[in-house]
This record gives sequence, structure tokens and C-alpha cells, in this order.
Amino acid sequence: MEYRLITAIIHADSLEAVEDALQHLGTFEVAVSRVRGYGDYKNLYDSQWVAAQARLEVFVRRDQAQAVVDAICQAARVGMDSDGIVAVLPVETLVRVKDQGACPVA
Repeated sequence: MEYRLITAIIHADSLEAVEDALQHLGTFEVAVSRVRGYGDYKNLYDSQWVAAQARLEVFVRRDQAQAVVDAICQAARVGMDSDGIVAVLPVETLVRVKDQGACPVA
């Protein structure tokens, strides 16, 4: 089975809406981190231009990836430069630790 890693960096204020959207799609492997950074939007009031953001990492089957990307984009979009970005990467190996005595090295 093929998997994808979806990484999204969104405005921190959109995090709850994105989490709700992902929960409505079903069960996924999701990790959320609060981060600081800048991209199209730069916080010019901060000496390093950084703003509060959230990073989501979502592991899904390949056939679920587009639905997850769509859900993230719809929930995070408010029409601002700070709305964020989404990247989709192939996953070469995915091992559920609970199912393995020793995790294989790819």
C-alpha cells in the first residue's frame, strides 16, 4: 500500500478549523506542532519577521491525499498572505511501531 506525508504550515488561528475538518474525514495519523516562521506573510513588527504558525503532519493512503489537502485548504483559507502552504510527499516506508518487534530499516 502506498502512503503520502502531507505537511501543512498554516496560520495558528486556523488550526482548530483544520483539526475539525480532518476529524470529519476520519482517522488519520496526525501530528501538530506550534511553530514560528515566515513566508509570503512577514510580521514586520517582529525583528525577525516571524509569526505564530502551526505545522501539521498527516500520514494517509495515497488515495486519501487529495481529500485531505482539500480539507486543509478549505479550512485554513481566509484570503490572507498568512494562510499557509501544503506539501505532499511520497512515503517510502511506513511502520506502525505497535505492530513490530523491531522496526525495519529501509
